[in-house]
Amino acid sequence: MAIEAILFDKDGTLFDFEASWAGWMQGVIGILSEGSAPVAAALAASLRFDMAACRFAPDSPVIAGTLAEVAPLLVPHLPALTLGEIATRLETSARAVAMMPAVPLHPLLEGLRAGGYALGVATNASGGEARAHLDAAGIATFFDFVAGCDAGFGAKPAPGMCLAFARALGLPPEAVLMVGDSLHDLEAGRAAGMRTAGVLTGLATREDLAPHADVVLADIGQLHLWLQGAGAAPSRPRAG
Repeated sequence: MAIEAILFDKDGTLFDFEASWAGWMQGVIGILSEGSAPVAAALAASLRFDMAACRFAPDSPVIAGTLAEVAPLLVPHLPALTLGEIATRLETSARAVAMMPAVPLHPLLEGLRAGGYALGVATNASGGEARAHLDAAGIATFFDFVAGCDAGFGAKPAPGMCLAFARALGLPPEAVLMVGDSLHDLEAGRAAGMRTAGVLTGLATREDLAPHADVVLADIGQLHLWLQGAGAAPSRPRAG
């Protein structure tokens, strides 16, 4: 079946994960620890983040986790703050992060739309954060669908957001390609019955992603050529 629509993860897929988030994480830990080296070390260890190298460990819960999963990890080390206060600080600062596109996004998305593909975003970030980042990058209007972990469809690796995208477009899941940088993304797509493409602009390796993907690409800039080679062009043009 021809691919009619493409559903993108946000962090690590549309935007390079470490280039976008490592500096933010280092700054957040510094602010929350209020200059205490032991607290900063405890926060960094909980999040699997190397403060000296400003790098995430490949198994960091921040990479594919939701805010609801990350914030509780900090609670034992910040007794002066409630879980809600920690979550609010993380969410507020995350929305303001200057994201680094994995590739030039405007021409890529414009070309995919012109080729007839419907486009969407499914992220384990909040919907508000997702829309803030898409707006700041000037690409929000390319997407027919944007869902965060708070949209009511569940979080990846559950398939809820993927299935919601297919339903919103009136397409069978097998007509959708799910594109992501993590196992959460690919497992969600596979569970929904979609084809899947992995990209290497997150922290997962080709070896990590390959068993769960139809293809692993260096970045989403290679999508158009792969789609052409796979004979996966939409069966009908798309307006708009």
